[in-house]
Amino acid sequence: MHARRLLATVATVAAALGVTALTPTTAQADPTAAAAEYVALGDSYSSGVGAGSYDDASGDCRRSTVAYPELWADANGPASFAFTACSGAVTTDVINEQLGPLSASTTLVSVSVGGNDAGFADTMQTCVLQGTDACLAAVAEANAYIADTLPGRLDSAYDAISAAAPNAQVVVLGYPRMYELDGGCALGISEESRAAINGAADNLSAVTGDRAAAHGFTYGDVRTAFTGHEICSADEWLHSVTVPVGDSYHPTAAGQSGGYYAVFESLA
Repeated sequence: MHARRLLATVATVAAALGVTALTPTTAQADPTAAAAEYVALGDSYSSGVGAGSYDDASGDCRRSTVAYPELWADANGPASFAFTACSGAVTTDVINEQLGPLSASTTLVSVSVGGNDAGFADTMQTCVLQGTDACLAAVAEANAYIADTLPGRLDSAYDAISAAAPNAQVVVLGYPRMYELDGGCALGISEESRAAINGAADNLSAVTGDRAAAHGFTYGDVRTAFTGHEICSADEWLHSVTVPVGDSYHPTAAGQSGGYYAVFESLA
């Protein structure tokens, strides 16, 4: 489905559910959006892994045509748009491989990064395959990394973005909590593991938001947007374990549009 038609459908569904969403018409009313020179950086949560409709030319980066950067560009018609976010990216990948389109003329940058640095994928694999005790140990290790090492890694990435695009508004997007606690999942990992994973997501959000603010960037906290749409909720916007396996624990197309796009549009 073409992105404009998808957004119209999302807006209709959102209205029926009582969810506030910004429509393409609202975005197009802002003349500064059309003048924007926009670059989208980051990891799989920005490239759109889990949303489907991947651009074949993006290869293993798995950039989706319904990821939030594409939805924003399609709705707002910026003067230029470059999409370099890539599945699996860590902070050093953003620095070394994604900043080429940035320049002094860039006016808007979006980025999500840090989850892979903290070993999110490995932690989830441990939780699914090795039980509660191993899960809690893996989450504790991730929390230690988030507290002790990630701030410096984010600072390096944010410094590089500022240097390459000194005149841009930079919007940093965070990560959702994975699970609705006491939700509708009869199977899967323990409730204790789910709570620990959500706690790590909160720690990641706190550190990311703090470092974004320290650099004068705008932080988009997506946790509220995803509340009621986590795994184990009645209306999931996140994949649990799924096929292809790489889509697991990533936003669906509804998560990209109703969650990430809505938050980004409200800030950009």
